[in-house]
Amino acid sequence: MNRFFLHRMLALAASAALGGCAASVAPTGVLQQAEQHYQAAHADADVQRLAPKDIARAEDSLQRARRLAGYWGSGDDALHYAYLSERYTEIARQHTSLALNQERLAKLDLDRQRLQLALRESQLASVRQQDQWVEDQIMSLTTTDADRGVVLTLGDVLFDSGDAELQPSANRTLLKLVQYLQANPARVIRIEGYTDNTGEQAFNLDLSKDRAQAVADMLVDLGIDEKRIDVHGYGDQYPVEANASERGRALNRRVEIVFSDRLGTLGPARD
Repeated sequence: MNRFFLHRMLALAASAALGGCAASVAPTGVLQQAEQHYQAAHADADVQRLAPKDIARAEDSLQRARRLAGYWGSGDDALHYAYLSERYTEIARQHTSLALNQERLAKLDLDRQRLQLALRESQLASVRQQDQWVEDQIMSLTTTDADRGVVLTLGDVLFDSGDAELQPSANRTLLKLVQYLQANPARVIRIEGYTDNTGEQAFNLDLSKDRAQAVADMLVDLGIDEKRIDVHGYGDQYPVEANASERGRALNRRVEIVFSDRLGTLGPARD
């Protein structure tokens, strides 16, 4: 073997050695970057909790890249697994971000539901307070009859003399009565009309019925079921005062509301 050929073989061997070394060194920077990104994600408790499979795949790919980086001629494979580790790490981050957003949305929805429940409870408490106030107002105007039960008396200011058309002065009391009945749906009522003894008895009887019916019609118009209302007219019967004075006659011209008990049972009607 001549000297020229020997030098040529040595040069080729050196070149091959340098090439193999380059193949080993080439993936080092990429591998370090993949390592850094993986370690940062691995240290994130949310990633561990929400994307455990993705971060495990990233770790597996990184370990393969580490092993292959130590072998001559495996630089491309090491780069491939380092790339896979990067992608799995990125996927783990994305899945974690999506899951955190879903958790935040779920928390916001739960908070909204709690606020709505609190609002409904507040409104219900307010309604109950209002209902109690209305009931107190109505009950303050009532008397208790031993035979008939609780009775609300509406005076003759509801009607003009000899007329069955309700006056505006009746509105406030009737609205309270409507609210009371709405808050107590099991209760029913009897509406009884009365007159003084002025005029003919038959006319007074019809007038008393018409006045009681006018009150019933107003309650129905305001939303009370007519099945909850019983109407009677008694004319000049059952006076509460003697008809000898204007004051006595005014007290006798009246409409009375008789309330059932809480179970809807009314006392017997008058004969």
